[in-house]
Amino acid sequence: MQLQGAIDCDIHPAVPDMRALLPYMDEYWREHLITRGTERLTLHMTSFPPNAPLNVRADYRPRSGLPGSDLAQLAAQALDAFGTRYAICNAVHAAQVMFNEDMAAVMCRAVNHWVAKEWLDREPRLRASIMVPTQSPQQAADEIARCAADPRFVQVLMLANTEMPAGRRYFWPIYEAAQRFGLPVGFHAGSSYRFAPSNAGWPSYFIEEYASNAPAFKQELLSLITEGVFQKFPDLKVVLIEAGFTWLPGYCWRIDKIWRGVRREVPWVKEAPSEIIRRHVRFTLQPADAPPDPKQMEQVIDQIGCDDLILFSTDYPHWQFDGTNPFPDGFPERLKQKVMIDNPLATYARLSEPARSNQEEMV
Repeated sequence: MQLQGAIDCDIHPAVPDMRALLPYMDEYWREHLITRGTERLTLHMTSFPPNAPLNVRADYRPRSGLPGSDLAQLAAQALDAFGTRYAICNAVHAAQVMFNEDMAAVMCRAVNHWVAKEWLDREPRLRASIMVPTQSPQQAADEIARCAADPRFVQVLMLANTEMPAGRRYFWPIYEAAQRFGLPVGFHAGSSYRFAPSNAGWPSYFIEEYASNAPAFKQELLSLITEGVFQKFPDLKVVLIEAGFTWLPGYCWRIDKIWRGVRREVPWVKEAPSEIIRRHVRFTLQPADAPPDPKQMEQVIDQIGCDDLILFSTDYPHWQFDGTNPFPDGFPERLKQKVMIDNPLATYARLSEPARSNQEEMV
């Protein structure tokens, strides 16, 4: 399926290994990481088993290196194949899970430099998210301010499972900086694994960890709403990346019902949580947990009650759909243009701005 002009809101370039990042660090940190032996590691953060089909489509697997590490292959398969106008790079790297705050900040900064130099400079259709060290919100805010000088960075990237619920005031410096520079905050599936990924403890199998991502997103979203993040930062947009969206109708019905019963506890939440979600929150298309009957897909969309919430994505190079049509069966034709182009442009204001390299200012 040719989707001319589509804006892909989630693709994954892979950092080959730590050696690729060393040129973007100062002498102290290069020596420090080499002394530790860290430069030999990839630190490519994924809970997918490396050889599992879900990790990468067979035709997307490169001859050598990590899936998503070959720019020419990515351009052909993720951009040309879908007629993509822009694609947002979300590099998922273990920099965001380091215990040492300063090391995390240096590594996040290096990843952002590497993405700009090795990907954005070489492929004009690419944009990127700013990886931030959530271990240190003030350093994260500083990194947002630094990268915001380059308009090709269009979003702030966090993990969906952090050390504490995402709405806590601890993280507010990140949201303040994101709002100040007009950047949405993207919460991507993943965990710092400070705690078990489920309320019942540590799972035994990958299927448990993978399926537990949806409840994690629900908890983070509820925290953002009830802790008052959207009241404090009224212009903030949040994008839930790889969260799915078919769970949204039942979720909204439930939290609206509970809010009506206990809203005295959170008097700053002055409207139904579902209305806050429709105004402030967006969801990427893939992976789509589609119902078995295609006719039910349009019912789910109608029950969500808003056509603005879904953003086109392929989740390249992961294997989330067959063939070249990332839309699940039964997805309304009337919405495809809106999901592919209009919703992303409304969410990411910087996609409408001139994309010049500001690497000199990112110092």
